[in-house]
Amino acid sequence: QKIIAIWEGGIAIHGAILGGIIAALIFAKLKRTSFWQLADLVAPSLILGQAIGRWGNFFNSEAFGAPTDLPWKLFIPRYVVEGGRQIARRPPGFENVEYYHPTFLYESLWDLMVFGLLMTLFFRGLRGNPRLKVGTLFLVYLVGYSAGRVWIEGLRTDSLMLGPLRAAQMVSLIGIAIGTIGLVWLYGWRRSLPDVVSDPNAPPEPLH
Repeated sequence: QKIIAIWEGGIAIHGAILGGIIAALIFAKLKRTSFWQLADLVAPSLILGQAIGRWGNFFNSEAFGAPTDLPWKLFIPRYVVEGGRQIARRPPGFENVEYYHPTFLYESLWDLMVFGLLMTLFFRGLRGNPRLKVGTLFLVYLVGYSAGRVWIEGLRTDSLMLGPLRAAQMVSLIGIAIGTIGLVWLYGWRRSLPDVVSDPNAPPEPLH
């Protein structure tokens, strides 16, 4: 029962991305289209959605960083009321600390920069200077978003730890590695990425 109790927490963007990739792979296989073309198409809107979605952390007073006195510090109330219940928002041991790093803002701004980079690459690719290879936008997204998440996650105090690193940092490092290898595959080795179909231009098979 706890597994499906998403209203109690547990939802993370990395899981959503992984689920989306699996769904896109299945869709691409059924429709006999290129997974990487789909991924390139989705990547800019995905990172823009993440930039907007992070503001939900602000309204919920959650996913903030360590205490700070910087001018852009974020006030976190000691308690919030949800469903008629009073819920503590400040981390244990910091009940009397009022201001924290606005990590939601850091990530939102970082995601907007990645979005700008992806759109710049996209429009350059349309002009053909240089023409982008299929899969480039998604791989750049993977590296760009993951790089920002590694350092931003290090500021948070509520993350799940896996040894010396936080779980989100571990997943992000894997994302950086996959994205980097993919870009080297495309531009260093000058090879196309493995895809779910050998000929994405073939007509899709009818669904039964």
